[in-house]
Amino acid sequence: MSSMNELIERLRAVQVSSLCDADKTLPVVDPQVRAMLPGSTVVGPAFTVVAHDDHLPLLVALRAAEPGSVLVVATDGHRRAVSGELFATEAHRRGLAGIVIDGYCRDMRGLRTIGLPVYARGATPMSGSTRDPGTFGKPVLIGGVEVAAGDLVVGDDDGLVIAPPDRLAAALPGAEEIERAERALLDGMAGGRSLHEMTTVDEHLRALAAGENSVLGFTV
Repeated sequence: MSSMNELIERLRAVQVSSLCDADKTLPVVDPQVRAMLPGSTVVGPAFTVVAHDDHLPLLVALRAAEPGSVLVVATDGHRRAVSGELFATEAHRRGLAGIVIDGYCRDMRGLRTIGLPVYARGATPMSGSTRDPGTFGKPVLIGGVEVAAGDLVVGDDDGLVIAPPDRLAAALPGAEEIERAERALLDGMAGGRSLHEMTTVDEHLRALAAGENSVLGFTV
């Protein structure tokens, strides 16, 4: 991969599901941490934050994070909102790619207007205090996935994968080929062909019945 920017742009063009099909060992965040705005796509390096029922850490992080990065916020099970409309607006103004919270956000009406990708476990009107400056740049646990600063966050409506850039770069060609084949399948069905005739499903079923190793494939 020639550059991080190229990697990010190519990752932005594929679905998270395709990456997970290309490498079934990629670390997938708990699906309860989901896109709060339908149609969201986020790709960028993680800027890790710890915030326990306190939104001061995010206010500080917004000034420290580089454009294009994703705030990745561990709340460690705390239940109050640590981000909302004001923080999303500032993140958008500063060119951040998105906010991922293993916890809660609020101000959904405003978030829909801003359009910045925000992933969270849900929304709550209750906010925390502004007394703890938090910690930054240390490994955090997000939806069961350990995330280090600089790991790449890749998310869409299906969910989030967070991994070191080299792991995602290795999976990317396979994901791109999967998407090429799936587009060909969709085009074929639009032209009247059945899904089954464009796959190796019959050969695959015969091999499985015979106790042989087999992988379902495409013929397009």
